[in-house]
Amino acid sequence: MSVNSFDYIVVGAGIVGAATAYKLQLKFPEKSIALLEKEDRIGKHQTGRNSGVIHSGIYYKPGSYKAENCRIGREQLLDFAQKYNIPYEVCGKIIVATTKAEIPALENIYNRGIENQTSGIRYIDAEEIKAVEPYIVGVKGITVPSAGIIDYVAANQKMADLIHALNPASRLILNCEYLSSHTKEGKQEITTSQGVFTTDKVILCAGLQSDRNAEKDHAHEDLKIVGFRGDYYEFKPEQQHKIKTLVYPVPDPNFPFLGVHFTKMINGTVECGPNAVFTFAREKYSKTAFNFKDTFEALTYSGTWKLFFKFWRKGIDEYKRAFSKKLFVRELQKLMPQLEMDDLIISKSGIRAQAIDKNGAMVDDFKIVVKGNNIHVLNAPSPAATACLSIADEIIGYLD
Repeated sequence: MSVNSFDYIVVGAGIVGAATAYKLQLKFPEKSIALLEKEDRIGKHQTGRNSGVIHSGIYYKPGSYKAENCRIGREQLLDFAQKYNIPYEVCGKIIVATTKAEIPALENIYNRGIENQTSGIRYIDAEEIKAVEPYIVGVKGITVPSAGIIDYVAANQKMADLIHALNPASRLILNCEYLSSHTKEGKQEITTSQGVFTTDKVILCAGLQSDRNAEKDHAHEDLKIVGFRGDYYEFKPEQQHKIKTLVYPVPDPNFPFLGVHFTKMINGTVECGPNAVFTFAREKYSKTAFNFKDTFEALTYSGTWKLFFKFWRKGIDEYKRAFSKKLFVRELQKLMPQLEMDDLIISKSGIRAQAIDKNGAMVDDFKIVVKGNNIHVLNAPSPAATACLSIADEIIGYLD
């Protein structure tokens, strides 16, 4: 067998790609797998720049891929973390209504949680909110004991390492960018920045580049990935005691993001955020970053403009907060009125890959498309990290 020939190739070594390679190796221990990553290390983009939360599944539409895979994937992820000593903590979270006007939306979330079998959820009143989080103020909340935090990069790396441990012929290959593939004599021939590979099946889990890879394969289904940057602040060390768990606002039901929140991190820090603003560069993280190709593709796509017209007021508010610490803090003060600007310092930014359809709707669920010998994971928004091992099972099911 040629050194560039593998039974399966997975493109993209983020946590969904690594989980897929790992689950594939468990199912077919005798098969060789190449896990290709265009960056020089794992976790450089979405996996390493999210809030590190193990989601409970309370928010998602009952019966959706998100709801089912989050519930199943959470249990698998916890088992994996225990088995391989990945740092994690099931610390719980509260979702807090700060005004009476938010209570109907809070109750809708609770009802979804019941339908989604989210364990242990219950309503809490203002006094109970204070008992859990003394610095948080609200009129009503939901306690979600099954939510937690984890080191996703450590989990990601362990999954990638295990494919070689399970089969020495399998490899993680860094600095290897997928360029194209075509069928030749019943095999898939893949051209990469490190030469040509051959395989029986290709699974593409490319996150922020998923639509471009699908378009090369004529499998994009009128979707475009639009990046949304999320900025974070974090508490100064002397302020970290003010948050003990995870604290979320009641999200805007018309918008697929969860709002700025307080997150106890696995390293002991406390992060605040993220916001959600359109980005002009898919894989650059400064507030003024610009990439011509990314911007041109997004702004010449009709779905982007239809989305902007639907949410123009929300978009303006998010942009204002992105460039104003004062406005960012003001949003957080709805939950923690005593919060001061000097309590926070600038932290990381991340970019979420969000699929937009031609009508300007944000594709709300996971989306997997098969095209010949290639399987494309076109949309894997939050809670994809929590659900990664369950999503991997779904992907592998397409091979049968």
